[in-house]
Amino acid sequence: MRIIAIGAHPDDCEICAGGTAIKFARLGHAVKFVSVANGDAGHQSEGGGALARRRRAEAMEAAKRLGVECEVLDNHDGELLPTLQVREQIIRLIRRWNADIVMGPRPNDYHPDHRYTGLLVQDSAYVVAVPNLCSDTPALKKNPLFLYFEDRFQRPNPFRADIAIDVNDVFEQKIYALDAHASQFYEWLPWLDGQLDEVPKEPAGRLKWLAAWAEARVCPTRRESFEICEYGQQPSAAELRALFPMLGER
Repeated sequence: MRIIAIGAHPDDCEICAGGTAIKFARLGHAVKFVSVANGDAGHQSEGGGALARRRRAEAMEAAKRLGVECEVLDNHDGELLPTLQVREQIIRLIRRWNADIVMGPRPNDYHPDHRYTGLLVQDSAYVVAVPNLCSDTPALKKNPLFLYFEDRFQRPNPFRADIAIDVNDVFEQKIYALDAHASQFYEWLPWLDGQLDEVPKEPAGRLKWLAAWAEARVCPTRRESFEICEYGQQPSAAELRALFPMLGER
């Protein structure tokens, strides 16, 4: 199978689907992580092209640690809009990957880049199979399964966990992938939280600190959950287990 996860920024896919990606990759399936924005504004003291290059390098290293492919689009951080131009970028990416499963954020996230990425991915559902749209890239023969990443937002409707993947056995590898994003997890996010002085200096201490952060903030049950988007493929229970062979693992 071929799986593509599309986040707003470098590190979004790793946070939401890093463990699931490891499991797919270990089973021999092809996984790609995409960042729609280049991350050039996500830091307290760096920015612009230099930060974009740093964050792209971090994303590539994280992908290597996960065993997946990676692409960072050159749209400015904080300025993403759901335009036709960017939608066509997403449509072509999904088609070129020949995706069976597409993942992305829900379009009611706190961050405008996340919201618009969710809307762009959602708007690509169905039309990825329409030949006369983006006709320079062959349309898919069938509409993939589109999934939303888990979030905690309640309005206009709360997240519904249709699929839950136990990532306890790959949790350390997921943390190791997050560790590649040093600009975010050891600099920018701690600075935003007023915790920059709490970040350990030595690598082993950082990994332990990051694991505790991830358990508290993004993966408290060591599961990664996904909601099925009603605009894509609507699989039966048997089809879902075929698409997610790791379901039911202990």
